Amino acid sequence: MPDENLLATLEQGLRQSRATRSRLASRLADLEYEAERVRNELNEMDAIISSTESAMFRILSSTFAAPANSGPSDAEIEYAIRRDSVANASRGVPAPPPVNYSKPAAIQQRGPIVRHDIPPIRPDTEPTSDRFFERTITYATAVLLREAGGPLHVNEIYNRLLEGGFQFSGQNPTISIAVSLNRNRRFRKVAPGTFDLVIRDATQAS
Repeated sequence: MPDENLLATLEQGLRQSRATRSRLASRLADLEYEAERVRNELNEMDAIISSTESAMFRILSSTFAAPANSGPSDAEIEYAIRRDSVANASRGVPAPPPVNYSKPAAIQQRGPIVRHDIPPIRPDTEPTSDRFFERTITYATAVLLREAGGPLHVNEIYNRLLEGGFQFSGQNPTISIAVSLNRNRRFRKVAPGTFDLVIRDATQAS
């Protein structure tokens, strides 16, 4: 006959294992409920953040009014970049490093508001070459920034891309330019709507 003591030991171990499993299952259910509650709170916070950003955007749009033919204002461009960065963060895409503006005219100083001098979009721009035809925004902009020897506003980048035969398909090409450059670590934003090459800093520092 089987050893009764061994059977008793195994039965006791089985009961303890079942009791432990039951406690773990109960704890897992509690954690899943807590996780669902936190997800609901996160969704509520996302709604609050989106509403707050929209209010800030309306205020900024009225503050930084853009002149005619300038395209989207710097406030609209900055808002689009921020929205894109938030969306990327939710997908686990690392955000670009924060911008440390070095006192350009774009920054509001104490006292009266200093408005950024936005280059106008030239509505009559015609292609003078096809060097940017079927090129990407980042490739063509890198060429333009190297040629310029310094940062350019997205409006001026847009004008020069058109001159180079670049074909835009979206309704807001300057915002598309800003979002594309902000996503790419080859570029850095030096002022609202204004970008430069990161490698230029390394070259100058060496």
